[in-house]
Amino acid sequence: MTAVPARPGSHPPGSRTAQLLGRLTSRITDRLLGTALAVAACDPPAALHAPLPVRALVVGAAAAAWWAAPMVDARPVLTSMRWRTIAARRRTTVLPAAAIAVAAATNPAVWLVVCIAALLLAYLLVTDAWTVGVTAPPGRPQATPALAAAAATAVVLLAAQAPVAGTSWARLPASLAIAATTVCLVLALGARRSRPADRRDH
Repeated sequence: MTAVPARPGSHPPGSRTAQLLGRLTSRITDRLLGTALAVAACDPPAALHAPLPVRALVVGAAAAAWWAAPMVDARPVLTSMRWRTIAARRRTTVLPAAAIAVAAATNPAVWLVVCIAALLLAYLLVTDAWTVGVTAPPGRPQATPALAAAAATAVVLLAAQAPVAGTSWARLPASLAIAATTVCLVLALGARRSRPADRRDH
């Protein structure tokens, strides 16, 4: 039996190019939401009229977000403590955190802030391994995390628009917000640590 020769320009299924293309096109919903979040945080209306280096940075941010956006759906395993390894494994946390920091620095319009908040909420829900991944507790209601995240987003948006920045006591609500964020973070980490550690696949 004679083997059919491969066409010029085609890549065998196991080739490095095919694997790279597969990685860059997998989990398309995660990538679209993450890229849209990164681009929205860069304030596109202002970036269109910015100098060429700034527009190049926006394109670079979009490309980085496309790579970093897919959910890491795996059980936590300690592989290496190098910052590159940690950042690659936690990239779905680094991406929204960086987007929030960029949005705070660019100071976008209110309508764009609402869009960023909606994209952030959708991205976090789609890529949260604790909710939809292999580490999600069985029988957990899917609507509860979505409603809680939506309520938290609404509260943050309302608090961000409060006219207290120019007052003499503006540091008080800022300090309370930082303290509340820290408490929520500690509670979230504590809840994840307290889940049953002996849950394994059979």
